[in-house]
Amino acid sequence: MATITIYPEFGYVIFSLIASFVMVSYLGVQVGKARKKYEVKYPQMYSNNDMFNCVQRAHQNTLEVYPVYIVFQILGGFQYPLFAAIAGIVWVASRISYAQGYYTGNPEKRLRGAYGYLGLFGLMGLSIKLALNLLQWV
Repeated sequence: MATITIYPEFGYVIFSLIASFVMVSYLGVQVGKARKKYEVKYPQMYSNNDMFNCVQRAHQNTLEVYPVYIVFQILGGFQYPLFAAIAGIVWVASRISYAQGYYTGNPEKRLRGAYGYLGLFGLMGLSIKLALNLLQWV
């Protein structure tokens, strides 16, 4: 039988998850501000205004990948809490860079946050390593 020990350093993983919540909330607030500025009423998701759409897409795209991030963050953090916390913070920071690039109105500048894939794929790798260890395949 395999067991998982939660190390004290898992606290850093929890803090990175809290940081991710703060980041997602910040992006949501920016959408709310853009709705007022560009007069986009609910429940309309997008408008004819490209500036609003850039703000909306930065938030929406983050929400699209957020569940996967959370799963990989928690799973990877069980066995490798410090690496997972660092990778998580890299991903969180990259989403701010991504959004700030998008907010310029030039969608190509969202690629400023592409470094976040290092964090996300790192977390995926840690999760795979955990699975391999639990299955005793390595």
